[in-house]
Amino acid sequence: MRLLVYGDYSYHLENAELSAEVSFALFAARLAREFDRLVLIGRLSPSPELTPYPCGDGVEFVPLPYYESLAHPAGVVRAAAGSLTRFWRALRDVEVVWLLGPHPLAVAFAVLAAVRRRRVVLGVRQDLPAYVRNRRPGRRLMSAAATALEAAFRLLARRRGVIVVGPELARRYRGARALLEITVSLIDADDVVSPEVAAARPYGGELTLISVGRLDPEKNPLLIADVFRRLVDGGRPWRLLVCGDGSLRDALADRLRELGVAERAELPGYVPYGPRLVELYRSSHALLHTSWTEGLPQVLVEGFAAGVPVVATDVGGIRDAVGEAARLVPAGDAAAAAAELEAVVADPDLRRRLVEAGHDYAAPRTASGEVRRVADFLRARAGPA
Repeated sequence: MRLLVYGDYSYHLENAELSAEVSFALFAARLAREFDRLVLIGRLSPSPELTPYPCGDGVEFVPLPYYESLAHPAGVVRAAAGSLTRFWRALRDVEVVWLLGPHPLAVAFAVLAAVRRRRVVLGVRQDLPAYVRNRRPGRRLMSAAATALEAAFRLLARRRGVIVVGPELARRYRGARALLEITVSLIDADDVVSPEVAAARPYGGELTLISVGRLDPEKNPLLIADVFRRLVDGGRPWRLLVCGDGSLRDALADRLRELGVAERAELPGYVPYGPRLVELYRSSHALLHTSWTEGLPQVLVEGFAAGVPVVATDVGGIRDAVGEAARLVPAGDAAAAAAELEAVVADPDLRRRLVEAGHDYAAPRTASGEVRRVADFLRARAGPA
């Protein structure tokens, strides 16, 4: 069986090495182990800088004309004709197409695939209208377009299968012809720390608060600085480690300096998931996640696997998905987040409950297991269109 996967991602290709701008592409690339042929199709970046996520071997790539983002619709329109042509040609050698959206090209690609009698499965990773409201506040036209796109995708899902990330999106797409709810995970079985090992982590000396993820508006990274200031004011010997990059990295550094805690903070930039990031998780004492909007963030799964107590904003499908495995606080509430982190440090029983619940959540959700579930769902959708 031959599979084509489209997402509105930017890729970089140099010396036959393919890399992507988002970590989800690594999850999709693992499908190469499950199919006779895997083709990724997406925008080819003109930038000489490497994108951070290497897709590995066994993946073919079809480049689409580049445009910066949907926030620049003129570029999307200019790229549309070339994108449709290349997608049409790519359909010749595949049986099933997985289209991630909502996105206008994904809707158009679904129509082309139907014309060529190829099976289509949709994919949804996040609440697009909420993402646009937080990413582009005040842009009413963009917000209306995002709402219309999601409506179109939900209508398409009634005739197609759909794979969604987290229970909140599963509720939104419950009218789909077939539905699979997944957790996006990059962890392997060896990455999962036993609760007994995690319980041995000492909390009597210096404490490390780690945050991992993109430093962009919808992730609300400036809240990290406000939370950290409150922790430092509490008198414990905290240090901060923020692993990530994005448009607000400099603003976060400025905010830390403004609050007088920059000397206790480290911003190493993007750290790919692998041995180094796993070790950073394991040497930390708590994980803080501050997003305004989410489907189900994979960094929570990574933190659970490392045995790190998690404090996160109560957004998207997080509460329904992780249950008692994390302490949840209202989005944007620095005081509540700091209070929960202090409680985690002060209460060994609370830490034990969080670590055990996190282990129980992460252990069955390895990358290989989740990829296999996706592959089985896609294969089940194969057959006469």
